[in-house]
Amino acid sequence: MGDLGVDTAVRGGDGVYEATLSREWEIWGPMGGYVVATALRAAGAHTRFDRPASVVAHYLGVAAFGPVTLTTTTLRAAKKAESVRVSVTQGDRAVVEALVWAVADDLPALTHDVTPMPGDAGAPLDHPTVEERLAAAGRDGDDTYPFWRNFESRPLAWVDDWEAREPGAPEWQTWLRFLPDPDTGDPWIDAARLTILLDVGSWPAVVRRHVDPGGLYAPSIDLACHFHRFRPRSAYLFAQGTSPSGADGLVTSHQSVWADDGTFLASGISQLLCRPVSSA
Repeated sequence: MGDLGVDTAVRGGDGVYEATLSREWEIWGPMGGYVVATALRAAGAHTRFDRPASVVAHYLGVAAFGPVTLTTTTLRAAKKAESVRVSVTQGDRAVVEALVWAVADDLPALTHDVTPMPGDAGAPLDHPTVEERLAAAGRDGDDTYPFWRNFESRPLAWVDDWEAREPGAPEWQTWLRFLPDPDTGDPWIDAARLTILLDVGSWPAVVRRHVDPGGLYAPSIDLACHFHRFRPRSAYLFAQGTSPSGADGLVTSHQSVWADDGTFLASGISQLLCRPVSSA
């Protein structure tokens, strides 16, 4: 089990930071949203502003577990906002290129929220955990990726026999709680947990539709996250991933995250690139 605050921590200064990617966040290598979350932490260390407004990232290569270098550059600095580029590299390999907007806390505001949580989400404890569902089926979760051990996960829908499932809507919905609870008093760590949830729902949504992917998998080639509000006291977060379209080797995914009181926190979109499993 990892620790989000520790495993995304950066050290250094003057535009050059170091971090160590932990194997506890493994899915097909270091999970992409986790790497972007680390880039966010570097932007937070670089800027004088209090919180992130957005991050847009291109995945340029699969990272290895271990040290990475994060180089930060201010592209635009204004009185209330700053654009920061974060280049994540390992040796001479580019891993992620990210653009982050950081903003001040005292901005004037226009306020509205017309994005309600899905009506069947209920409350987190209305839904059994993955471990409880597996135990009821006489199975354990030892074959899961290490990434999933970082959560208490309570999915809305469950398929007991995954290999014999029927095609369904390309949608993934679950309540998630990070284990251990991160220090969400730091907006940059809070944004890191939202970033991970805005990335992780893409492929699970796709494979609900495609029972037989035909020897393909689809890693993300980019991720855009917009942070609308922060609710640091909401330990449980409701994450939804949908895939409205797939064609010509590309699959689109839309993600949303709500707090346990129904407050809409963040939204994201990513493009996935289909590849043969043999090239993974």
